[in-house]
Amino acid sequence: MGGEDGRRHIGVAERRARLALRHRLAPSARAAAPEDVAASLVALHGSDPATVYLAVGARLAEPAGTVARTERALYEDRALVRMHGMRHTVWSFPTDLTAVVHASTSLTVAARERAGLLKDMAKAGAPDAAWLTEVEEATLAALARRGQATATELAADEPRLREQFAYAAGKSYEGVHTVSTRLLRVLGVEGKVVRGRPLGSWTSSQFRWALAPAHPELDAAEAQAELLRRWLATCGPATEADLKWWTGWRVTEVRRALAAIAAQAVSLDTGGTGYVVAGDQPVTAPVEPWAALLPALDPTAMGWRDRDWYLAPELRPHLFDYSGNVGPTVWWNGRVVGGWAQRADGEIVCRILDEQGVDREAKAAIESEAARLRTWLGEARVTPRFRTPVEKELSA
Repeated sequence: MGGEDGRRHIGVAERRARLALRHRLAPSARAAAPEDVAASLVALHGSDPATVYLAVGARLAEPAGTVARTERALYEDRALVRMHGMRHTVWSFPTDLTAVVHASTSLTVAARERAGLLKDMAKAGAPDAAWLTEVEEATLAALARRGQATATELAADEPRLREQFAYAAGKSYEGVHTVSTRLLRVLGVEGKVVRGRPLGSWTSSQFRWALAPAHPELDAAEAQAELLRRWLATCGPATEADLKWWTGWRVTEVRRALAAIAAQAVSLDTGGTGYVVAGDQPVTAPVEPWAALLPALDPTAMGWRDRDWYLAPELRPHLFDYSGNVGPTVWWNGRVVGGWAQRADGEIVCRILDEQGVDREAKAAIESEAARLRTWLGEARVTPRFRTPVEKELSA
């Protein structure tokens, strides 16, 4: 249906239907494999390691074996890779997107990170850039020999990684950095190393490092156009503000990429202009009722800057931490209606915060999703890295 200015109009109801199908949340749209989930969503948040597995499990038609299947995709088949990307955040995304993410979002950040490291080292009287290059080359060679290794293991091969230097002397946040901590972070942003297998279980935040898969060097503008095209195909319509927030780009880069892919402008119920990919088809068939329990930092809950069309503003203080990280959320038919947590005995508990439209059918569907999650988690216990008020209360 067209808007007053002749543009196509996409209302909230259609946006929620698109989300159900394109984000693999409606039962009929669920995926067969972790790789399918990642490809559909473009990228899975990886700052909290558990998010990747929980986001995948929520979208698989058969979630049994979610952990083993996701680990195989990440660490054996290498169909997925966990590395820095948009907004200087760690993500897991299909390996074939490595070059696109690196060229479109990481190069600028990488240059800033390396310059910052060298500046801090110089202020502390640490060795110069030539010394750092030697350490870097030795570290990458050691990693190539080992396959995967922790920073401690790499320091056994290259002892200079253990050296420390002070930073921000005299400031309230002054401290001491180890060369390994800063250098491996820089190498990660530069796309030279990636996160490998965790130490301990799949929920652990401690991990090994591995060499990044080889990828071609792409033109930055072309890579930005390709990343934006893929993301809009999944998350469109989105506003310029949404796109700038999700990518971390400047608004000029967002507009250049929109023009490059000939994105179609549409009007929205929430006002302003949204964009979809050229040739985007409307969702006209009804979507079956659906419920979902999505994890903290889930890419759907964190997909847009402007969230009022699926998340009532009054719910935010309960479901987000002070830094803007979303916690575990309960969904019904395209809306966030509450939060959930796992208790020490493994029980999955939910709290409905928005009762509008949450009838007996909805509550039964939510209970079914909680039981589904409890079953595939088995003996695993998950505590989000970023705690939120409702999650803390429910897990107590």
